Amino acid sequence: MEEKVYYNNHRRVRAGAHIRELTSTVTLTHKEFIQPLFVDESIAVQTPVQSLNDIYSDSITTVLLQIEKDIEKGISKFLLFPVPQKKSENNFDFSFAIQCIKAIKNKFGNKVWIAADVCLCAYTSHSHCGILNEQRDRVLNNESVQVLADYALQLAMAGADCIAPSDMMDGRIAAIRNILDENQLDDVTIMSYSSKFSSQYYGPFRDACKSAPGSDCKITDRKTYQISAFNKNDAISSTLRDIKEGADIVMVKPAVPYLDIIHELSKTIHQTIAAYHVSGEYQSIELMAMQNLIDREKAHVETWTSLKRGGAGIIISYAARYAQEWIARIKM
Repeated sequence: MEEKVYYNNHRRVRAGAHIRELTSTVTLTHKEFIQPLFVDESIAVQTPVQSLNDIYSDSITTVLLQIEKDIEKGISKFLLFPVPQKKSENNFDFSFAIQCIKAIKNKFGNKVWIAADVCLCAYTSHSHCGILNEQRDRVLNNESVQVLADYALQLAMAGADCIAPSDMMDGRIAAIRNILDENQLDDVTIMSYSSKFSSQYYGPFRDACKSAPGSDCKITDRKTYQISAFNKNDAISSTLRDIKEGADIVMVKPAVPYLDIIHELSKTIHQTIAAYHVSGEYQSIELMAMQNLIDREKAHVETWTSLKRGGAGIIISYAARYAQEWIARIKM
């Protein structure tokens, strides 16, 4: 009698939507998304960001209307990027950012969760993320950390739920955690940009925040303080250090080019990992969709799914406000 050969038929678990849902290993929900917001002191009306499709810069008045719309779409968590009108070498005015936080929390209270980006790139005349030395060839670490910690304290006192330092100075997490705790703000979360790589994918963001490094100093990029794409160990080590210093959530930025970092960290740490699908990644999908080369909604959802599959617990996306609608509509 001829022996019957059994084989694995993988197509059986791919045959229909119901079985695909039952056997899925990734769950995607809009509740895990954070929507970035640009609030620009120099404008009075909502203004399109030319380099980012379907994204706008807001005034304090219009951002309240935008948040109201986003809440209706199921999004209640935001990452705030204030864009001040005045820039300086070392005398920074954070009052506009404080006004933004207060206005949002006064209107919405605990209906929203606000993470406030902490960096100096939008404040400095040279657009670096810290204070330069007199020779303008080096970002001063300790002096910058002192200013960043003070800025973080002001944001937290204004009502920010989370402080999100993106500057990449050494020791800033410990400095911020200490100053928050000393001022009875120990409930304020820190989401550290712990694995922030020096990347070409930030271009549209820098356009929106008016923060592209200028040519008026001797360092014209951010390679001396952001992580090299060629150094995985630095990213892992920086993340472990930030956790030790008090980071509650750690971030990998950009997201898709550094999925290997997200995955390795997910196997190493117990803290939640946020994947920031940055402006250049977002706009790449948008531009292909405009040319009818891909389906916009399906491409974003596929990308988000890959981030969750890789180990991210939080997704920061410029299309976050559409997550509930698109995830519900797109079948497996």
